Amino acid sequence: MGQPWEPDELGKTIAGVARDLLAQPTLQDTLDRIVYHAIRVVDGCEFAGILSVRNGEVQSLTASDDGVVASDRIQGELREGPCFDAALRLSEIYRLPDLAAARDRWPHYVPRALELGIRGMMSFLLYTDDARENLGALNLYSGEPNMFTPRSEHTGWLLASHAAVAFAGARRQGQLHEAITTRQDIGEAIGILMERYKITRDQAFELLKKASQDRNVKLRELARSVTETGEAPLG
Repeated sequence: MGQPWEPDELGKTIAGVARDLLAQPTLQDTLDRIVYHAIRVVDGCEFAGILSVRNGEVQSLTASDDGVVASDRIQGELREGPCFDAALRLSEIYRLPDLAAARDRWPHYVPRALELGIRGMMSFLLYTDDARENLGALNLYSGEPNMFTPRSEHTGWLLASHAAVAFAGARRQGQLHEAITTRQDIGEAIGILMERYKITRDQAFELLKKASQDRNVKLRELARSVTETGEAPLG
């Protein structure tokens, strides 16, 4: 028999990260832990964040400090930058050991980033096999140039791969929980209206829907108000 196979230290570390991400109770907790682990395991990474571009708008989903939020905001304003490009799937990975050398590619963003004290960056597209998933980009930063090496890129890519799976799973779980809660709230509100007005289920739903449209309030929010206050949505 051969000797038992032992994973290397990086493999053990990433496996531990993957287990930790899947154990988080909420989507935001998952995102926050991705950034925490990025700073912990990727050589040269001093701060990090996750940026998403939805309907043309940049969102900072999580960030380790205000500088990351500022970088995201600037890229959104200028419509350029490595994180912005990665989130739009223009490239899966950017490794920029010295950001100053990328002025030609992002002539407006780079000077602003240097003013923030950003000297090195790496951006990784967060994606799964589901092409419909729009997860954004994991972005890693250093305050000194030439801190990001090929090993940093390899570790970052491994982390981003596991992070995308955990991110997508947590988001679907959150959407499922919200859908179940919404159905429960609507069902309970319909029951209250049926009892209050002695009407059928269909009539109660139409009453709730009309009140939602008249008040320009989402159906689930109106239903939750009915269940919490017992007040009928009339007038």
